[in-house]
Amino acid sequence: MVDCTSKVDLKTLLIISGGIEAVPGIKLAKKMGFHVVVSDGNLQAPGFEHADDKIIASTYNIHDTLKKVKQYHETCREVNGVMCIASDVPLTVAKISSELRLPGIPINSAKLAMDKLAMKIKFKNDNIPIPHFKKISSEEQFREIIQEWGFPIVIKPVDNRGARGVLRITKEVDLEWAWRHSKKNSPSGTVMVEEFLNGPQISTESMMIDGRCYTVGFSDRNYEFLEKYSPFIIENGGDLPSLLDSKIKTLINDIVENAGKSMGIYNGIIKGDIVIHDGKPYIIELAARLSGGYFCTHTIPMNTGVDLVGNAIKMAIGDKIDTRDLIPKKNKHICQRFIFPKPGIIKKINGVDELKKNPAIKYHSIHIKPGDTIEIPTSHPSRAGMVIAEGNSNEEALKFATDAINSLSFIYK
Repeated sequence: MVDCTSKVDLKTLLIISGGIEAVPGIKLAKKMGFHVVVSDGNLQAPGFEHADDKIIASTYNIHDTLKKVKQYHETCREVNGVMCIASDVPLTVAKISSELRLPGIPINSAKLAMDKLAMKIKFKNDNIPIPHFKKISSEEQFREIIQEWGFPIVIKPVDNRGARGVLRITKEVDLEWAWRHSKKNSPSGTVMVEEFLNGPQISTESMMIDGRCYTVGFSDRNYEFLEKYSPFIIENGGDLPSLLDSKIKTLINDIVENAGKSMGIYNGIIKGDIVIHDGKPYIIELAARLSGGYFCTHTIPMNTGVDLVGNAIKMAIGDKIDTRDLIPKKNKHICQRFIFPKPGIIKKINGVDELKKNPAIKYHSIHIKPGDTIEIPTSHPSRAGMVIAEGNSNEEALKFATDAINSLSFIYK
């Protein structure tokens, strides 16, 4: 299905995905003066409410999306740029940009971003610092590698997202179950293992411009629930500014730049998962897109004053980026924490209205409603909501965020 309105003299931006986390970017693009068309397979996608036009097609169905976008482009409006926000579909975006000759990353780069194993092989060949890794084809091979490498070790699908199927394996974990669970969460049935490197983990968000990397966002990832929800690896938000010193930040920026070039990305967005092990940064993986989890849309601009999403929109449309716009203008203390209610069927949620009145809470999102069943989280999409707080220090921002979550009460049936 393709739905288009009357032609007006505005450039048209196509945003692949109308999920709730894409809404801020959709609204921003409209504010910037673009005619926005949103493509999503969900008829009730929240982004459609804010779009000028809509295309109904699964974000992961490249053929169907491309077919309907071309129909829109030829019969409704010329598409001038394409991008995704908080949706891991760089290959869909790259196919469209290539077909319509729009700005974007190469198709081969997008393929690497969608295949963690192929990405790691490329990084290894190009001497990018990464954890030791190996593809595995059977439970027996999985057990053999554990005998050789020892615990802990990470097993993950090569082609999924949101921590689905990603497990930290210790001696307490049932290996047969772990192998089957990870394999089940791989669309291609392909699984890899990876060395678990101890150390602080960092989320980064960067723009590659003519082969130079400008890392705008550094967030200290919070894994306080690593043992509680073991073997699932569930992140509980992050803190900005990062406590890393400037030397380490420079090293991270340099390896992200080298990794971006390794993937063939000289102009585009790169979202990084980084670990600092024995004082050195290693890349766990990179995504060739704007991040989810409100990192690009909320915490980075709140912390730095940099409009990363606005600049990404300019890049997608082919406008020149002024790198001075990527220099932080402030350094606010921002804390994001997620909401993890106990398992059960929700009857009522109390305290949400108070969140709206709390001056320290700059943004909140509740993903559940009465009647929903809460289960123990096994991946990031199963988190129930989140708050973003601002304070005069990281510690104060954390207190505000924690107090706000604790003020919520969940009534169960």
